[in-house]
Amino acid sequence: MHLLGTESAFEVLARAGALQREGRSIINLGIGQPDFPTPEHIVEAGRKALADGHHGYTLANGILPLREAVVADLHRRHGVTVSPERVLIVPGGKVTMFFAMMMFGEPGTEIIYPNPGFPIYESAIRYSGATPVPMPLHEDKGFSFSAEEVLALITPRTRLLILNSPANPTGGTVPKSELDRLVAGLERHPDVAIMSDEIYGEIVFGEPTVSLSTYPGLTDRLILLDGWSKTYAMTGWRLGYGVWPEALAPHAERMAINCHSCVNAASQYAGIAALQGPREPVRRMVAAFSERRAYVVPALNALPGVSCVDPGGAFYAFPNISGTGLGSSALQSRLLEEAGIATISGTSFGALGEGYLRVSYAAGMAQLREAIGRMGDLLARL
Repeated sequence: MHLLGTESAFEVLARAGALQREGRSIINLGIGQPDFPTPEHIVEAGRKALADGHHGYTLANGILPLREAVVADLHRRHGVTVSPERVLIVPGGKVTMFFAMMMFGEPGTEIIYPNPGFPIYESAIRYSGATPVPMPLHEDKGFSFSAEEVLALITPRTRLLILNSPANPTGGTVPKSELDRLVAGLERHPDVAIMSDEIYGEIVFGEPTVSLSTYPGLTDRLILLDGWSKTYAMTGWRLGYGVWPEALAPHAERMAINCHSCVNAASQYAGIAALQGPREPVRRMVAAFSERRAYVVPALNALPGVSCVDPGGAFYAFPNISGTGLGSSALQSRLLEEAGIATISGTSFGALGEGYLRVSYAAGMAQLREAIGRMGDLLARL
């Protein structure tokens, strides 16, 4: 059990809550969830499901109408066609990544993961017994990677490669040209599976990101991770999905049977409403994130000792704070304790996150302006 790490955002959230209970004014820019309510038509679908008596177990891989809705949505977004039998509905995005690492990780193997990256990647890799191999993300590439550098990390022990675009914590997106080079190079490594975490795939601010599902040569070894939490502001509904290669789908379903049996029925019916309902709530939310990004990035760049590249997606900025003279954890602590601003140290996302902070702009503009002002006051004192 000591091999399992944690997710520091929840620790910071707990400390921020304790300070608030003491009467302190705290602005939370640490938590990674939209500050919007779940759209009403989705909530109503969940209510209706309960009223209609959907209180029992469902199929382990999810109700067929929801899997078919996922298939239709993937075709709408990416132009790809998959069988609903390859879709596994799970309680949140983490389940797909955990299943993938349990399948492919064991002592003596290696799994490549983004660094800085979502902390559960490294945690679950270690728990599986595999050796985590960090894949550097480069600030000067907009926190994308170098395909040649990634390919050079592959050894005979490599079992799985994890990609994430748009990314947590950086907001970075991978250009199609870099993906093309990576996919071409992976032809030399046919035994390496790929897990593509695309949970932020609809929260982008420029060119749409390219899904790895659009590369036919990867079909038999690609695990696609997606879900409802971010796009539809449904973090608490615990609803995600994986699209598995045909040969792996039965094994993933068996893991679900052993792990959680099935996802609660009402959430699944709400998920259908999300995918089939109006797109306007999603567009409004993404537009709000884009407006906040347009304020936050220049405002961070104006702070002493801070620089910040434009994030291409998600709702995070990942400013470089090395010019402040403080390490990431030290500045995170001082911002919270002295300025009342919750942020997340870059080191919470891996060793290569030193010198950075994650700032979530899933907060209102008034809060963001106040937070930036407080940050400026603290940094000026330093």
